[in-house]
Amino acid sequence: MISNPLIQKAPYVATYTSSLLCPIPRKMNREKIGINFPLPFQGRDVWHADEISWLNKKGKPHFKTATILFPIDNDFLIESKSLKLYFNSFNQSAFENEKAVMDCIERDLSSATQSRVTVMLNDNKVNDATPEGFCLDDQDIACEHYFPAPDLLTVTPGSMITETLYSRLLKSNCPVTHQPDWATIGITYTGPKISRDGLLRYLVSFRQHAEFHEHCIETIFVDILKRCACTQLTIRASYTRRGGIAIHPERYTNKLLAV
Repeated sequence: MISNPLIQKAPYVATYTSSLLCPIPRKMNREKIGINFPLPFQGRDVWHADEISWLNKKGKPHFKTATILFPIDNDFLIESKSLKLYFNSFNQSAFENEKAVMDCIERDLSSATQSRVTVMLNDNKVNDATPEGFCLDDQDIACEHYFPAPDLLTVTPGSMITETLYSRLLKSNCPVTHQPDWATIGITYTGPKISRDGLLRYLVSFRQHAEFHEHCIETIFVDILKRCACTQLTIRASYTRRGGIAIHPERYTNKLLAV
C-alpha cells in the first residue's frame, strides 16, 4: 500500500507549494493485470483543470483553465487531489506572466512524474456562458485588498445610467472546507455611474474571504446598493459546480433587470 498523505485531511495552502504534488507509481496496478514493458498499447493521459488562478506583479488575479498531457510510458501518475491542492497554492502567488505560470506547472509535473509533461493554459469560460455587458477583467489595475473592502466602490456624481457589467474573477473560500469557490458575476444597475476599476478591485477583495456563496452575493448587493446609490440593482452569480451541485444566487431590487 502506498503511503498517501492526502488520505488525512489536507490543509488549504494559498501560496505556491510544489511539494503538494503526490506521485503514484503506475507499476503496482500494471503488475496486477499483467502489463509489463514494452507496453501493449499507446496513448496518453489528458487532464482538464478548470480553476487555475494566480496574481500578476500588480496583485491582480488571472483565471485560466488548463489542459495537461501526461505520457503513459513513464513510472508515475499524479494523485488528483494533490494536483487540486497544488493548483490552489497558486491563488495568492505572484508570477511575471502567463508563460511563467505554464512553465512552472510543466516543470513541477515533469519532475514529479519523471517524464515530459505538456501544459496548455486556455481562456476560462465558467459554465460555458458569456454574460451580457461589459467585462471588467481586462482592466490593467493594481490590487492589494483580498478581504471585503467596500470603500473601493465609488461613483461619478451627477451621472445617471443603466448598464450591465460582469467579471469572472470573483473568488471566495468555503467557510467549512476552506477550499476556493469561483464564480462569474453579472451586475446590472440604474444609478450614478460606478467606477469600473473600483468595482473590479472590490470584487477581487473577496479573494481570501471565507463565507458561503449566498452570503457573499448578499454582501456585494448591499454594498453596491448603499454605496453607489442605485435605484435598481440586479446581481446574478454562477458558481462552479461542487459535488454535482451548482449554486447560482440572484438578488435584485423590486424590478428585475436582465443580466
